[in-house]
Amino acid sequence: MNFSNLAARMFAIAVLISLAGPASAQQIYPSKPIRFVVPYPPGGSTTPVARLIGEKLTERWGQPVLIDNRPGANTVIGTEAVAKSPADGYTILLTSVAYISAPLVMSTHYDAVKDFAPVATLIGAELLMALHPGVPANNLRDFIALARSRPGQLNYATSAAGGSTHLAAELLNILAGIKTQHIPYKGGGPALADLMGGQVQFHFNTPLNLTPHIKGGKLKAIAVTGKARLASLPQVPTFTEAGLPGLDVREWMGVVAPAGTPKPIVDKLSTEIGKILDTPEVKDAVAKFGMAPIVSTPEQMAALLQADLTKFAMIVKTANIKSE
Repeated sequence: MNFSNLAARMFAIAVLISLAGPASAQQIYPSKPIRFVVPYPPGGSTTPVARLIGEKLTERWGQPVLIDNRPGANTVIGTEAVAKSPADGYTILLTSVAYISAPLVMSTHYDAVKDFAPVATLIGAELLMALHPGVPANNLRDFIALARSRPGQLNYATSAAGGSTHLAAELLNILAGIKTQHIPYKGGGPALADLMGGQVQFHFNTPLNLTPHIKGGKLKAIAVTGKARLASLPQVPTFTEAGLPGLDVREWMGVVAPAGTPKPIVDKLSTEIGKILDTPEVKDAVAKFGMAPIVSTPEQMAALLQADLTKFAMIVKTANIKSE
């Protein structure tokens, strides 16, 4: 064999090794612990959901999935940390509505679409609108008439500016042609307490948080987002049934990875999470949070994010929402 043929073969082998390296690494993924960043404090439902998914991935793959709470700045601190992480599948982020809405209402160093790769949706829940019993309205039509007669005098509580409950209330203002006043609180507990105390007149929240107080007569249910009534409150109409179609903001959680994460790794994560969500054990567990599993491909999650981005951008611009 002459020198030129030997050199050509050596070059070909080197090319094959360079191509096989990344593919081989992806085939054995995961080969070390995965960091699952939760941009919220340990309380609430986000950390238990992340822990549930992480434990099941650990059982299936034999590699620890470590929950890393990085709260602050309306989820921005934890989200920015993941955006700057290596795109190798070993750092993933728990997302919610704030992942899309935060960059619309405040300055961030990441783009929710360009800087992340959608992996999978996890769970979701519709939002319920509730009134303090002292508000002289028993249905949506009456409430809208009352709000029109008292522009700017009815207040609504939220746990934070720019979240799903804030966006839902502002979309109500836009669709109904009314003006109500936003009162942000530091957490859902204080917001709900002041609603029941009569300091604010209405509030959007998940059925899990509101249903016990509605059944106990401490709050009045007006309508629920989504296409179907709640099994737990079958007497409460959807917003469409109540005469206001288009109010379709809901709460959800999902998983994303840094942009550039190899597609085989993204697909493997997504497929495994989908299998986990489809187990009776996990379905029962998330039902305790008042939510239901949402199984999706990365492409389906990308479509959800884009649809919410378009919707939320309209709400933020029309209502002139800013971080508070």
